Amino acid sequence: MKGLSGASYRKVVNALQHSGFVVVRQRGSHIRLQKRTKEKVIRLTVPAHTSIKKATLGRIIKDAGLSQEEFKELL
Repeated sequence: MKGLSGASYRKVVNALQHSGFVVVRQRGSHIRLQKRTKEKVIRLTVPAHTSIKKATLGRIIKDAGLSQEEFKELL
């Protein structure tokens, strides 16, 4: 995930919103997003940290159903 490590939560949330996710709520330092598809509802939690760890970001991208390349384009 070269180039994606250390991304801020604002960039991550904006990229996810561009892919169709909607911010549902924020409680403390965690932001909840969701996206409805025909089959299911995808729910994600993004930590509101200035830099998100590489492993956490990788898991968010995977859970969102996106590839790393698709996510980079959304940034």
